[in-house]
Amino acid sequence: MVLRTLKRILAHPLTRDLNLDDPRTTALRQRIIRENRFLEKLYVEWYKSIVRSLPDTEGPIVELGAGAGFMKEYIPELIASDKLIVPEISIGLDAHQLPFDKGRLKAIVMIDVLHHLSRPHIFFSDAAECLKTGGVIIMIEPWVSGWSRFVYRRLHHEPFDPDISDWGVPERGPLSGANSAMPWVIFERDLPIFVKEFPQLKVNSIKLLTPFRYFLSGGVSFRPLMPAWSFDTFRRFENILKPWFRHLAMFAQIKIVKVKN
Repeated sequence: MVLRTLKRILAHPLTRDLNLDDPRTTALRQRIIRENRFLEKLYVEWYKSIVRSLPDTEGPIVELGAGAGFMKEYIPELIASDKLIVPEISIGLDAHQLPFDKGRLKAIVMIDVLHHLSRPHIFFSDAAECLKTGGVIIMIEPWVSGWSRFVYRRLHHEPFDPDISDWGVPERGPLSGANSAMPWVIFERDLPIFVKEFPQLKVNSIKLLTPFRYFLSGGVSFRPLMPAWSFDTFRRFENILKPWFRHLAMFAQIKIVKVKN
């Protein structure tokens, strides 16, 4: 009861009680990110990290689930896509049906998308077909740690189940269907299964991220808990804590490289 009341008090007034699968919610979330300077700075940091991880080759770069973000400001040639038809996207598409020619894409990038997919196996199979050799999938996703288990179970609105037997989430709407633990399940708990099922895709790196700053920003669902001027202070604090990120991280940047056809 106390936690429900607290979440109700902290809920962002722009999206409180809105349907998660309503395109208006996604459009409003972009506004929330840009107006919440603490959160905006974190997204800028993530975008720049993704840019640094891109291969130095030619080819299209596609962002999945781009509707609430502004990554195109950092990758001007980006093909911004979303399943929901919202302003400022280049193409509407479903991540389970990528409409690109075989071996064409340089990169597929996404933030907070994988844990909403009902059939990740299909996505990875399609992505492997669409990427050129040396092409990459770069994603930033929720991650499981001792600290994040508490936050995602108690304070977050999305389902969190690190004990699922199969990858994926129930067929619901694009955003209401979710399991914040799924990226960890695939790339930590079940990594040997991923390696066996997708030999053409190599997990190049998993970089653990931000134990506290996303939580303190309020994310896209809650009011910010800290002012923007404190962002750099908390970034420096998190840098000190990096040796303990395995126990504290709430997110991870995962880079996957297509190594063969």
